[in-house]
Amino acid sequence: MTDEYPSSLVVGFGLELRPWSEADLPAMVALFDNPQFARWTPLASPFDLDAARAYVEKSHRERETGRVLQLAVTTDGREPLGEVLYVRRTDEPVTTVELAYGIGPQHQGRGLASRAVRLMTEHVRETIAPERIVLRIAPENVPSQRVARAAGFRLTDDEPVRRPRREGPDIELSTWVADK
Repeated sequence: MTDEYPSSLVVGFGLELRPWSEADLPAMVALFDNPQFARWTPLASPFDLDAARAYVEKSHRERETGRVLQLAVTTDGREPLGEVLYVRRTDEPVTTVELAYGIGPQHQGRGLASRAVRLMTEHVRETIAPERIVLRIAPENVPSQRVARAAGFRLTDDEPVRRPRREGPDIELSTWVADK
């Protein structure tokens, strides 16, 4: 892996989304090693340098498959403030891309999450053109519901989706779909 920051892949809304690099490892620990990420995401907890290194290596392997794209959210192409990602779902009845995101607690309240989701939604529409773009959010995760609404998503009446957590019981998620 390189120590350099890779070029941004997606730019807009005052953001530059780019692949993770080894230079990001300390920043990733500062962003993701907190109870908020442990509660709502499948990230390792504690999230230390080894977990960050494994995550970056996995993100590069996944990107090569074309099924998953994990990008650092930055405003300058350098300092990561969080992450936005997509997964091409193969277990859905129609062509579906699921987005997910997380902004470090120290960077929240600046509209980064909703802008990153809007930007990734546009990118997915232009490059993949799926029938549906979705977010999966726990009903008790009110801040993420606000982000979904601000990014142009609406709650569906789909059956809840169950996902395993690293620790504890499975989490039940509601489906939000991007408006056309």
